[in-house]
Amino acid sequence: MKCLFYIAKIYSIPIIKPLVNYCNQTNIEYGFYISEKIERNFPEEWDKEKKIGSISEAKKFHPDFILCPGNFTDFRIPGIKVQIFHGLGVEKKSHYKIRHFFDVYLTSGPVVTKKFQQLQKRYGYFLVRETGWPKIDYILNYDTTNLKKKFLIPENKKVILYAPTFSRTMESASDLLPVIPEIAKEDEIWLLKFHELMNKDIIESIKKTKKTNLKVIDIVDITPLLHLADLMISDTSSVIYEFMVLNKPVITYKTHSRKNKGINIHYPYQLKEAINRAYANSLKICAKEQLAEVNPYLSGNISKRIFDTLDDIKQNNLLPDKKKPANLFRKYQILFHSLFRKGYLR
Repeated sequence: MKCLFYIAKIYSIPIIKPLVNYCNQTNIEYGFYISEKIERNFPEEWDKEKKIGSISEAKKFHPDFILCPGNFTDFRIPGIKVQIFHGLGVEKKSHYKIRHFFDVYLTSGPVVTKKFQQLQKRYGYFLVRETGWPKIDYILNYDTTNLKKKFLIPENKKVILYAPTFSRTMESASDLLPVIPEIAKEDEIWLLKFHELMNKDIIESIKKTKKTNLKVIDIVDITPLLHLADLMISDTSSVIYEFMVLNKPVITYKTHSRKNKGINIHYPYQLKEAINRAYANSLKICAKEQLAEVNPYLSGNISKRIFDTLDDIKQNNLLPDKKKPANLFRKYQILFHSLFRKGYLR
């Protein structure tokens, strides 16, 4: 089997890492087709010789499968296009948007699989298989050695992670940030992790506080923060499910759906009491049934499931005969960005 990892966004790197590790362990042949952002942040442990720099090189490589965490891939590259998703955003309509690039959708769990199977019946040209989301392997197998020391957090401090979404209709930061400095206790460290698209004025407002136990953490990969935290506060961000994998309590603010995945509050003044409840009753707050529907595969072997599934598709020729739509407008967008990347349109 020959695979090409098509990576455009930096936050996709942890999604791909466990798949790369599995390829190295099993001698699956692979390459990387990456954006300029990934080029600047290419992981040291990855083989630079496996980078593929052009469409012509990708055609020559001729992968069996192209694995994409993002929403698009270049239609000119041969191979079966596989969507592995960039998050567990099961509440968002965009998670289920069909953009006509992919031949296979590898879903994270039953609630996602059911919706994509309905879409499969509607469109008829793609295949849906439930494998779990590969980043879960990365989270579960993450090296936590001396993690508090690396982030300069005293061992005797409790850690609260606030990780809101940036979406205007779902964000909580404008309501909760004003109260957080007031309720943060001396025996707590608050890690504030904002999405890269978060309103910059909101971020600057909290940076001006004199509270030394509030730390704005500007890193791409949130995984170490998930392990550091005893408790997460969020809204409708998909990172909630990543945190729940570690069997820790969650507080949500005006979450839009699946409201029993944690303690859901509706007013900022309720946050302090919710934190106390979460500490006192943490194991009961963790809604395992929610995770069972979103991503039930917690053995650390999702990467194996993915490649076993791809091998089954290849060996048994399981793809539908129906062709994808022409998708001319989106194909034009791909060509436009490709020309821009090469400098022809600058």
